[in-house]
Amino acid sequence: MVQRKTAEIKKTGEITTEQIKELRARTGAGVVDCRNALRQSGGDLERAVEILRAKGLATAEKKAGRAATEGLIEAYIHTGGKVGAMVEVNCETDFVARTDEFRRLARDLAMQVTASVPRYVSREEIPADAIEEQRALFARELAGKPSAAVDGRLAKWYQDVVLLEQPFIKDESKTVRDVITDAVARIGENIQVRRFTRFRIGE
Repeated sequence: MVQRKTAEIKKTGEITTEQIKELRARTGAGVVDCRNALRQSGGDLERAVEILRAKGLATAEKKAGRAATEGLIEAYIHTGGKVGAMVEVNCETDFVARTDEFRRLARDLAMQVTASVPRYVSREEIPADAIEEQRALFARELAGKPSAAVDGRLAKWYQDVVLLEQPFIKDESKTVRDVITDAVARIGENIQVRRFTRFRIGE
């Protein structure tokens, strides 16, 4: 069915409203961007998603150097009040910081910290000696295995302890970095997670 639709689009160049709605629901991109991505992909929805993600990444890279001095601190307390987190998320303007979309993003990030227990925002924050300690530990555990096996374990460790590299709790096909990149593309401002703190009763 999908192949037939794709073939028809390649012949006619026609994109349906239903396809645009589905792509918007999956990516949050604008109508024009969705239509253009579908045309570029010949109606292939998965390819259109990748096109929009690549475009979002390019947008995020262009905006990454811009100052993000506004934003908000958002908190999430899990049911029962035994565990929760606070996160500072920055953007460029107070106007964006007050939007519902930005607040939802910040709340999702606070939920992520609560649920997934990261230790660092980004890989760059990890002290060099901590990385070497983990590498040495994995090398001992995997003695006799190729160095690629140690690198693989280290990459998995990064996913566990680095917020931006964790699978997003609401859609594990994306990382937290992907979610922020998508938000930058939609909102049009640089967005950064500055810091976070996680609390648990008794810890």
